[in-house]
Amino acid sequence: MSKKVFANAAAALEGQVQDGMVVMAGGFGLCGIPENLIMALRDTGAQNLTAISNNAGVDDWGLGLLLQTKQIKKMISSYVGENKTFEEQYLSGELELEFNPQGTLAERIRAGGAGIPAFFTKTGVGTKIADGKEERTFDGERYIMETGLVADISIVRAWKGDKEGNLVFRKTARNFNPMMATAGKFCVAEVEELVEVGDLDADHIHTPGIYVDRIIQADQEKRIEQRTVRAA
Repeated sequence: MSKKVFANAAAALEGQVQDGMVVMAGGFGLCGIPENLIMALRDTGAQNLTAISNNAGVDDWGLGLLLQTKQIKKMISSYVGENKTFEEQYLSGELELEFNPQGTLAERIRAGGAGIPAFFTKTGVGTKIADGKEERTFDGERYIMETGLVADISIVRAWKGDKEGNLVFRKTARNFNPMMATAGKFCVAEVEELVEVGDLDADHIHTPGIYVDRIIQADQEKRIEQRTVRAA
């Protein structure tokens, strides 16, 4: 078996977690979140974490679990509207927040993974997002500088992966997971289906295994963030 394959999430995180580290967690809402790795991270008891994620999950799932235990000291996020625990901790001053427009957050992560320290964008010019940031003019248009993001560890979830860490994502789960895999100094992936090397069509691979250090076959719960049904 490949040295990248681990028996479970706790084993895959062993030796890689410490207090004060920066963690990137993939997903969009509750879609494509590394739910097993998040629970294992909670169980390590690591404190004062900075979490980079599109959102903070909900109160009892996703990164919301780490907010419940007050293991996260700072969130770098785009959307935080589904989590009352987040709201309470932020308003009370317990939780720091670095708020990003969603596209800017995605590009900051992509830039970090590509070794690009900073870039200029029009998004946020003239708003509070621009406070304290360098502004320049290009072709008569105002731009602000945003810095790339790099994490100590990235935890991601894919649809399929092989035993060398090559990953394939599906639909919305592809929004943040692939770029986070490149922007972590160490990357752990959980997959819905773990296959043998050679079983994936090379043209369908989104994240090459060179970016993935460890991989597990994930248990699956796949909660729905807001369930809406029609009356019978």
